[in-house]
Amino acid sequence: MTGRRSEVREPQQDRSRATRQRLLESTIELLAVHGWAGSTVAEVAEHAGVSRGAAQHHYPTREDLITGALEYMFDSRMTELRGGAAAIGAGPSRTLHVVQGVVDHFTGNLFKAALQVWTAAAADEQLRTRIVPLEAKFGRHAHRTTIEMLGADDADPVVHTLVQATLDMARGLGLADVLTDDSARRERIVRQWADTLHTALDSTGAGRSRR
Repeated sequence: MTGRRSEVREPQQDRSRATRQRLLESTIELLAVHGWAGSTVAEVAEHAGVSRGAAQHHYPTREDLITGALEYMFDSRMTELRGGAAAIGAGPSRTLHVVQGVVDHFTGNLFKAALQVWTAAAADEQLRTRIVPLEAKFGRHAHRTTIEMLGADDADPVVHTLVQATLDMARGLGLADVLTDDSARRERIVRQWADTLHTALDSTGAGRSRR
């Protein structure tokens, strides 16, 4: 009997996970395309193909849904970036891959969705109290992940600053891409910065193992 109950519970858990994933992915897509106003719980539920009641069962409030979606997609993206970098040997090609990956992160749907939420939070104190620590967490995680992918030493203050400059540059390129297609100019900048970054990291002595 215990085994049968377990068999019933597992499909239910699988369905529950699938429902949550559809809701989270739909939230990011709607935020990126339709903005904050077009991403209510009802609209997300409809886009995900689930009932509003089911959506609220998993995420009781809109803020729960939004922050859950941002965390889920951010963690997934960082894992994907680390996996891609690990497949490339040390050297300039790895540095280019890392810089390109970071820039792609800031020009993708997740960044566009997050930008909508950050803007809404600027005028909503209750939302801001949830978003400010989340944004700080994302910043720390992105910095740490970039350091890991580069195989650099974050204890070196020059390295720390160079990596932070990479993230700040990527964020700026993401903002430049919101209203117009900035891909041609962005490609040139990415290649130039990757060359500059690789040379600078090696010159610090904190990146010699990366060659």
